[in-house]
Amino acid sequence: MDSYISISTINDFLYCPRSLYLHSIYSSFEANTYHDTPQTIGTIAHENIEKGTYTTTRHIFLGLSVTSNRLGIKGRIDLYDSQKHLLIERKYRVKQVYLGFIYQLYGQMYCLLEAEYPVEELLIQSLSDNKRYKIPLPITEEKEAFESVIEQMRSFTWDNLKTHSCSHCQNHIYDLLNW
Repeated sequence: MDSYISISTINDFLYCPRSLYLHSIYSSFEANTYHDTPQTIGTIAHENIEKGTYTTTRHIFLGLSVTSNRLGIKGRIDLYDSQKHLLIERKYRVKQVYLGFIYQLYGQMYCLLEAEYPVEELLIQSLSDNKRYKIPLPITEEKEAFESVIEQMRSFTWDNLKTHSCSHCQNHIYDLLNW
């Protein structure tokens, strides 16, 4: 099978495929070279998940690595409550629930389901204001749309990058490149 797609990159891909591709190139540099303030704040906000210091409750799984062999995706969940069958994706500030946020949750959910962890509820939590946004479990059409995005990510090529343009590219370091 091809290499696995990181669940965390789904939101980036939907935002701007060129940005996602170039993140992989710039990732060997210092993060402040290519991260804007929102990405830096988000990284800091996730530290207690990564370190496992958010809670010590045994039925709460933090930063659990997950994989779906069927979809060819992998990643880490922020928080899974095994008693409530609740999956939470935490963001520093949620001004709007973007499709990419929802698809990150779907990816995590499919990985958990494949590992036989039940998921009955999905939430996105905004840390800055402690708001929670309930995300409905996907129906058939949403499952198909999600899987289509995964396939688009898998088949995206350098030629796609050369012809891609979007308004997002004008607002960051990648606009400096001569395409």
